[in-house]
Amino acid sequence: MLKTYRMERWEIDEIKERDEDINSFIVIDRNGIARRNLKKGGRLDGLTVGIKSNICVHGLLTSAGSKTLENYIAPYDATVVERIKENSGVILGMCNMDEFACGSSGETSYYGATKNPSAPENIPGGSSSGPAAAVAAGFVDVAIGSDTGGSIRNPASHCGVVGFKPTYGMVSRYGLIDLAMSLDQIGPIAKDVKKAALLMDVIAGHDPRDETSLRLDKKFYSFSKNLDKNLKGIKVGYADEFDELISDKGIKNLIHNAIDNLTSAGAEIVDVNLTNLEIALPTYYLNMYVEFFSATRKYDGRRYGHRIEKVCGEEVLRRILLGSYISQKEYSGRYYRKALQARSVIRKDLSLALDGIDVLAGPVVPKLPHKFGTKIEDPRTMYAYDIFTVIANLAGIPAGSVPAGRVDGIPTGLQIIGKALDDQKVMNVMYGFEQEI
Repeated sequence: MLKTYRMERWEIDEIKERDEDINSFIVIDRNGIARRNLKKGGRLDGLTVGIKSNICVHGLLTSAGSKTLENYIAPYDATVVERIKENSGVILGMCNMDEFACGSSGETSYYGATKNPSAPENIPGGSSSGPAAAVAAGFVDVAIGSDTGGSIRNPASHCGVVGFKPTYGMVSRYGLIDLAMSLDQIGPIAKDVKKAALLMDVIAGHDPRDETSLRLDKKFYSFSKNLDKNLKGIKVGYADEFDELISDKGIKNLIHNAIDNLTSAGAEIVDVNLTNLEIALPTYYLNMYVEFFSATRKYDGRRYGHRIEKVCGEEVLRRILLGSYISQKEYSGRYYRKALQARSVIRKDLSLALDGIDVLAGPVVPKLPHKFGTKIEDPRTMYAYDIFTVIANLAGIPAGSVPAGRVDGIPTGLQIIGKALDDQKVMNVMYGFEQEI
């Protein structure tokens, strides 16, 4: 049976009014375009959903937070959106984000910065700032974002919600406006692990339209059914290198307490080494610059809105110019090829660290989110937020952020990282930790 799901006008108006202070949405679908002809009784029946603005929703503005695409109305649904609709998910609208996912603060959107409902004086993190803020504010039950180097886990940590980046290829990328195609992965954001797992049930699975999509047995796609909070016998690795790179003492203490909680829940803590963790950040950004430059060549003003270089923000332009420079033949060996080699080294490091254990646990971010509107002169200061998250993207493995507590009143997450295709195990550890605290 099909139905048009009608949200009461007063519900939408109330969310719209409350969101004026937070700015988590670029588009609130007041006319119900994305809620027409929904199947009744699906797995998401009655749950409201926010969609990051770089994931196509038929009939809605899909701008990626940029003036470049300010007039782009998506002519089709991304695969994940199709699956959400097929399962009766109620799409409320398109969530705000850092422009073209270039940012870790939620401040670079053409449509204005997103505020943090859980710590109003501080940034919400990015680039999936809108989805995380919309969930934290209670505007939607769940949301989907994209994660290139921490873009789901970073704002999930800052906003005090759950965020999960699946194994690369676990979720279709068809209909995603790329930042970097070899790194990007769509994933869920929710108030708790159960709802994140339920959304994963719906959006995961092979898609013939996406060449990176994996063909896996159905057992890999029953996340909510197979959630297990029992951590007895689970081996959790912790690297000393995490402590060396955490710049905030409060975060270090909180993460150590979180590790103690995992022990109390029955997990065994194992010391591991990530000897090349310090090179992860430059390796990630060199790879990303080149891929982003390539992805933006289609925004030439002929097919998609405006020419990107003429209208984009400072951070987007910086990444385009650096990507162009690194891509030149005379520099590719000096930078890009070495970055690819370093990426292989980091993958090997992670493989060795995860050998003989179940998951890694550690911080999501090395420092607390800065005050909203703080002028950051050196972009490397902003990039530093990603030091602990980029490794999972470089290796294509699953990782999630689960709330661990507050430091100076600001939410902070615990990151769980697993082996490729061990998405269920990662979510189980997140779930067990969530039940323990």
